[in-house]
Amino acid sequence: MRRECLDNVIVLSRGHPEQVLREHVEHYNQARPHRGLALALPVPRPEPPRATGEVVRRDVLGGVVHEYERAA
Repeated sequence: MRRECLDNVIVLSRGHPEQVLREHVEHYNQARPHRGLALALPVPRPEPPRATGEVVRRDVLGGVVHEYERAA
């Protein structure tokens, strides 16, 4: 957790590490494919990903991590 998340973030306040860890856990469980699960997500998304459309990037952890998905 520290190497993947906290080593790349400057802590700004007392509550900031909790916020960063919360966001990292959400990304880890809902957006990051896991090899042990055959590249599936531990918490599946409610709707399947779109096959066509423009790809958009969403910054996570202040831009340290990026998620990509098709726009609506």
